[in-house]
Order: sequence, then C-alpha cells, then structure tokens
Amino acid sequence: MQNQATPKAQVNAKALRRDMTDAERKLWSGLRGEQLGFKFRRQHPLGHYIADFACLEPKLIIELDGSQHEDNQAYDLARDAFFKAQGFVVLRFPSNAPFQNLDGVLSAILHQLNSLAGVAPIPTFPQRGKGQDT
Repeated sequence: MQNQATPKAQVNAKALRRDMTDAERKLWSGLRGEQLGFKFRRQHPLGHYIADFACLEPKLIIELDGSQHEDNQAYDLARDAFFKAQGFVVLRFPSNAPFQNLDGVLSAILHQLNSLAGVAPIPTFPQRGKGQDT
C-alpha cells in the first residue's frame, strides 16, 4: 500500500476533522498555524489510515490514545507499522495529556521535530565557553 489516501479515508478524515474530540481540539490549539515552527495537518489520511496529527516535513505523526485504543492494540500496531514504512516517526500520548500538561506535550513534540529536522535544541541554561566570561 502506498502513501496515497484512499477515497474512503479522505471522507472519514473530513468527518473526523469536523467531530474532533476535546483532547484533539486542545492539542490542535497548540499545533495549528505553525506555532512550533512546523506545519501540522489534523486528521490526515495516509493510505487507508488516518493520523490524528501529521507533520509532513519532517515526517512526524502524533496520536492521542483514548480508552478505545486498549481494545485495538493490534490495529494500532499495524497502523504504526504502516506509518513507519512511509518514513514517519509516531509519537503517542494518552488523551488526557493535553489537559494535564499541554506545555509538556508540545515540548516533547518540538523536541522530536527538531531532532528529525536536524536542528540543535536551544539550551535552557547558559553554556560556558561560548562567548561568555568564565
């Protein structure tokens, strides 16, 4: 199967964008509009699967796992394998994570994006010997 979305997945993705969960809306509030410096798509179809959030460059998929994922682990494994075969890295968070620690979730996503893009992380403390008096 290739990266091209199936017609059924395209229709389903449109419905899912319209009917996002509260957790998806909360996370989308931090991803939309290139707030992290990267463009994300929500409910993005790939093949016959739909990613909750996808950054096509670099290739990162974000999934929010609710209670339904406990019963669908085999499906999730197949889905992740398909996404990985297309060159994507998949990050999964519990569906309550955006409510409990949105900044932490966004920070983890940004760290992964920068790693994939080959961007050095911005240090959170001054580095000695880098133009500072020691």
